[in-house]
Amino acid sequence: MLKKDLITLCLLHVLSSEDLYGYEILRRIHESFPGTQESAIYALLRGLCKEGCTEQYQGETSDGPTRKYYRITKKGEEKRDGLLLEWRRLRDALSALGVE
Repeated sequence: MLKKDLITLCLLHVLSSEDLYGYEILRRIHESFPGTQESAIYALLRGLCKEGCTEQYQGETSDGPTRKYYRITKKGEEKRDGLLLEWRRLRDALSALGVE
């Protein structure tokens, strides 16, 4: 499982509990992956939308610009579950080798 898959798993995971706007997603991902480029995270979000794993919608207007919110779809939940299973297999294989 590569870093891209791990970040995708994290994106889908944070969206599984609540709809979030782009900057909030970015902030949460940067907490765990501080070296990841902002553009890479937004590219993954766009790709997830194209795949039908997430949906994007405009939030209510506030004093600033309209925010784009993201929500996970049923397809996204299935992808998240598959990535989580893959992550657990990798973690267990590394642990069996004594890599911790």
